Amino acid sequence: MNEQTKLTEEIIDNLISDRKTDRLWRNIRFFTYIGIVLLLTLLLVVLLIPHQPSNINKKHFSLVRMSGMIMPGSNFSAARVIPELQHAFHDDKSSGVILEINSGGGAPVQSELIHNEILRLKHATKKKVIVVGDDVLASGAYLIATAADKIYVNQDTITGSIGVIMASFGFTGAMKKLHIERRVITAGKHKDRLDPFKDAEVQDTNKITNLIGITRQHFMQFVKEGRGNLLKTPAQAKINPRDNSLDTGDFWIGTEAKKLGLVDGFGDIYSVGKKEFGTQDFVDYTAKISFLDDLVGNASKSVQRAALSLTT
Repeated sequence: MNEQTKLTEEIIDNLISDRKTDRLWRNIRFFTYIGIVLLLTLLLVVLLIPHQPSNINKKHFSLVRMSGMIMPGSNFSAARVIPELQHAFHDDKSSGVILEINSGGGAPVQSELIHNEILRLKHATKKKVIVVGDDVLASGAYLIATAADKIYVNQDTITGSIGVIMASFGFTGAMKKLHIERRVITAGKHKDRLDPFKDAEVQDTNKITNLIGITRQHFMQFVKEGRGNLLKTPAQAKINPRDNSLDTGDFWIGTEAKKLGLVDGFGDIYSVGKKEFGTQDFVDYTAKISFLDDLVGNASKSVQRAALSLTT
């Protein structure tokens, strides 16, 4: 009986010990999870807060970074960029604004909306605004840059591409081989204009050529208003003696762009900040993009690129 009692007590002690151990590990796991959640929350908060110098009261300039394809719903859209610009320009303690741009262009309307807002803010706040081009400052991105007081690039930055393009696909040959019949009903004889499943018609091509020609004229007007008498034709700059126009859609590296009057000089945000504002300190007003937003944005851009699009 004593042995049974002793065995029972040992079993109970072991069960209690196991329960205590299990409870201890549950508590450890719980507090570990809590710690990870708090760490991730803190990291997210830090990423969402714009970069600030250690002493915001000292001399600094406002910085907004813009990159990627310019289109609705992207990281480089009017809806995303304009609020950043407004915060940057309304920093009363900043000496001015630098826009760091790295883009090959995109939607003309988005580009014009951002360009016009920069002009509005520049006149409203009386702040000097400088653009610094990164790897690429072309097409719609260059249109935006013409709103600045000065434009700087790297000597090898791809610059210019003043023009407009509209692209699509044609599947009529494949449809004939596969014996596929296209059936479409429209209310309005031009609703199927540029349908990729029918043969291109001369009137459609002429219509689109006229449309993008007008858009190109608007683009060149922005360039002339922004760059004025600084501009030279390729022939005048002795880059291409046979080409007497800047709005052919051609592009140049930074050193050639300087000769053409498309840019004012060379530098990065630090050297340009020192030169134009007397400081290398800045407040970064660029909104941080979450991984999920970036993932969704990239998927959306892939779909839009596959569709018919008008881009500068």
